[in-house]
Amino acid sequence: MLVLGVVVLVCSVLLYPRLESALNAPEYGVKGTDSSRVEALLEKRFPGVGSEDDGLVFYSAHRLASASAFHQVVASVLAVAARQPGVRNVLSPYDPNSVGQISSDEHAAVAALTLGGSTHQRFVRARTTQSVVGREARDGVHVWLTGFSPIARDLSDVERTDTERAEAIGVPVALAILLFALGTAVAALAPLLMAGAGLLLTYGVLALLTTLFHFDNLLLAIVTMIGVGIGIDYGLFIVSRFREELARSPRAPDGERERVADAVGTALATSGRTILFSGAIVALSLASLLVVDSPIFREVAVGSVVVVACMLIVAMTLLPALLAQLGAGINRGALPARFHPADARPQAGRARGGWARWALLIMRRPTPAAILAGGILILAAIPVTGLRYGINLGVLSVSSTASGKGESVLARSFSPGAVAPIQIVLTGPDGSRGHAVVAGAAKLTQELESDHHVTGVAERRSGYGVLLTVVSAARIDSPTTVALVHHIRRDLAPPIHAHGGPTVLVGGATAITVDFSAEMRSNLPLVVGLILGLSLLCLLGAFRSIALPIKAVLMNLLVTGAALGLVVWIFQQGHGEHLLSFTNPGFIQAYVPLGMFALLFGLSMDYEIFLIRRVREEWRRTHDNRLSVATGIEHTARPISAAAAIMVAVFGSFLSANLLELKQIGFALAVAIALDASLVRLILVPATMRLLGRWNWWLPGPLERALPDVEAD
Repeated sequence: MLVLGVVVLVCSVLLYPRLESALNAPEYGVKGTDSSRVEALLEKRFPGVGSEDDGLVFYSAHRLASASAFHQVVASVLAVAARQPGVRNVLSPYDPNSVGQISSDEHAAVAALTLGGSTHQRFVRARTTQSVVGREARDGVHVWLTGFSPIARDLSDVERTDTERAEAIGVPVALAILLFALGTAVAALAPLLMAGAGLLLTYGVLALLTTLFHFDNLLLAIVTMIGVGIGIDYGLFIVSRFREELARSPRAPDGERERVADAVGTALATSGRTILFSGAIVALSLASLLVVDSPIFREVAVGSVVVVACMLIVAMTLLPALLAQLGAGINRGALPARFHPADARPQAGRARGGWARWALLIMRRPTPAAILAGGILILAAIPVTGLRYGINLGVLSVSSTASGKGESVLARSFSPGAVAPIQIVLTGPDGSRGHAVVAGAAKLTQELESDHHVTGVAERRSGYGVLLTVVSAARIDSPTTVALVHHIRRDLAPPIHAHGGPTVLVGGATAITVDFSAEMRSNLPLVVGLILGLSLLCLLGAFRSIALPIKAVLMNLLVTGAALGLVVWIFQQGHGEHLLSFTNPGFIQAYVPLGMFALLFGLSMDYEIFLIRRVREEWRRTHDNRLSVATGIEHTARPISAAAAIMVAVFGSFLSANLLELKQIGFALAVAIALDASLVRLILVPATMRLLGRWNWWLPGPLERALPDVEAD
């Protein structure tokens, strides 16, 4: 098994370059929306017009645009750019038809450039075009390509750097926690090696899936974040139980092989089955995102399910093989005895340690304890009621890149919205440009030019209709520009379309994010319902109880709500801006709340399943509720605390990221795990199980007979 695993992992390493080369820009488009229809129409019906408006920005601190050297650089750059694949049209700032393409101080100029093709093609073409035009800069004249795809391309590099930095912080911290949690160097390394193997396998599978799906660097960061966290957790649980079983069984020189095999078997039959249930819930929770008709959610769902499945495969195959090979060698490189977990000692008893005493203390006063812990979680969740969605494109994160420098010049010398204008297509009922279309375009142009949120409107015509390019006075991802898109659709377009007038479709980068947010919000109830329903069904089989699954779901809702509430309080309301080094945009990334709900709900269930199944194991042996809860907590509190600390370290390391969404995701996951391992596992669970008493284990007769018995023999 180990040899086979090494062969598979080597193949995964060889496939990784294929995955890296296929990484795409985040795709927010939603099929059937106005913005997606505009993109398709510009490709098919407007010759020479691409689906994306970008800009070639020229800037010199010492030369004016009227200087011959400036002219020469512009001419050579435009000649090179026009020959690049996918570049549909380039309008020189010196063209007689150009308006406002030279700044008032004449130190900056912009050439309008349009890119055609799919999102992935534009992403690749932006990289190529920036590379070739950058080489034409000379005589103190800088040249930068900026726009939606160029910014997305540079953001992908920032995401990769952020992920590498977070790994460099999180992994050493995780190793230190594992060392103190398990007490030996070999035992500490085993979960870390398994997490690394699971990630390599994940990358190999994703590389093969690039023929079916487009993936981006954000997904790779999320996959890495999830993979390291749950991979170490799953490995820790199995290694802890394996060492516990080894410590319990007597040594026999001629039976060591059987002793190790029995310990591996018991570890898989207990902790192994537990992580299978846990992984199934995480995978099902994330798979529910597939109902959202958006590529970015589809990518997150597929990538997250793949990483969970790969971690389970490694934990159920390579890890047992490694443990069987190591045997008692798992205890090599030991710390002093006082750092060893009690379960790894032969004299370990039941319900006698500090964790058991804590559980018994909570169960003496269960009602006040439950009210206190629940009240803290509810208080933290209150800010969720003020949640606002938006898309922050991370322009500030790429300020040192070519696209970021170009955007900065555009914002300073022209308009912040010039980087990706709003695109409005007007067309007649018969798909042609008639008098009504031209008149409607003129009326809409007049309305927009009188709006102080608009700095310019340009018109292009084809036989199909009229295209209006609208430059907002604010950044394309600002609430002001989002409100402008809503205003055009809600207030300006309907009167023009009324009484047989032209159809008015609003597209462009901002409109795409608006449609994406609407799709996400409309599917929120369905996704939440699927997650809750599927989790209940899985927990029903895992716990063989009615009360425990319902209680687990309610507590997970509290934890998830509290984590998202704190995300809103910090990242939307702006508390802690200076501490965490971010600029508050006034909203949360549109895909973060729904994606984080699915992920947090699944991850928070890990510790619930691990704890309750151990409690049930004791309950089946003693039928004493208090003793079972205390013993279960005694045997699981240390690995759960260690696993939670590792998760918090891994997820919290992403607070060092430059990208706001990575900060938000890392913070949400770290906080949720911390709350779950402390308030829920150590207070709410023992308190509520004491209050429920024997009702914890009640299951109606028909369900008792219908459900398969998945308990260990």
